[in-house]
Amino acid sequence: MKYRRLGRSGLKVSEIGLGSWLTYGSATSEEAARACMHKAYELGINFFDTSNSYPGAEEVMGSTLKQYSRNSYVLATKLFFPQGSGPNDRGLSRKHIVEQCEASLKRLGTDYIDLYQCHRFDSETPVDETLRALDDLQAQGKILYAGVSEWTAAQIAEASGISKRLNLRPLISNQPIYNMFERYIEREGVIEQCEQEGLGLIVFSPLAQGVLTGKYKPGQQIPEGTRAANNQTNGVINSYLREDVLQCTVQLSELANEIGATLSQFALAWILRQPVVSSAIIGSSRPAQIEENLKAVELELTPDIISETEKILSSISHFAPLR
Repeated sequence: MKYRRLGRSGLKVSEIGLGSWLTYGSATSEEAARACMHKAYELGINFFDTSNSYPGAEEVMGSTLKQYSRNSYVLATKLFFPQGSGPNDRGLSRKHIVEQCEASLKRLGTDYIDLYQCHRFDSETPVDETLRALDDLQAQGKILYAGVSEWTAAQIAEASGISKRLNLRPLISNQPIYNMFERYIEREGVIEQCEQEGLGLIVFSPLAQGVLTGKYKPGQQIPEGTRAANNQTNGVINSYLREDVLQCTVQLSELANEIGATLSQFALAWILRQPVVSSAIIGSSRPAQIEENLKAVELELTPDIISETEKILSSISHFAPLR
């Protein structure tokens, strides 16, 4: 495993991280989830990501990692989405941040959260209120660092400016969706803004919900037992099951074979070509998937391969940003 600094901070995270969206606590059995986390840890993954909005995921992740030394891994979680029906049960107000931090600490079974992330931008709460609350939690030692997820370049710039004026601890990360098919962070200046402000990118869905493993073929039925065949988890992946996308995966698979890699390894290496990316978060239901994906950190893509990849991807129309 290789490690990168998370933005300008001194925190180092594994180039491949393990996440729990749509998997642990829901679609994947608890036994399988624990096996995947143990394998990830054994292979050098030190970054584990979850959220208070992933049903049961914080409990499963926290209890599994508890057998390891707390200082040997980086535990990240998030808040924003509704946790109840009350008017203050969502968002990034001081009240919701403080209450949800305490709730996550209990579910995770830990004394502190390494990286606490704002899962989305809250247009109803002043940004300075959110940043002050996060800074206070850091002063109390309940969180060590703060980050955001799916914030625009303008929102990141505003937050960074406020942190500097108020002398608050800076944000160190942004977690956007990013893969060969969804590249809005390139078009909308998010990458440049994060580089400028010192935020590292922790990207999710680098394999496009499994489409960039090559398991879904154009003109063929969806394989049984896959994420796309599960009505609990196929809400996002269905957007990728387009003929142009699936035809693209065939060509990308052929290109990956030319360099002695699987499509998933190729897709992850393509993500890691960006210096501002600190970690790519994978999801896994089987330990073998983790072993395969981790080989991506050794794969170096030449300019010619990158150029050929762009030619293949040029046939795909843009996806709308996930906000």
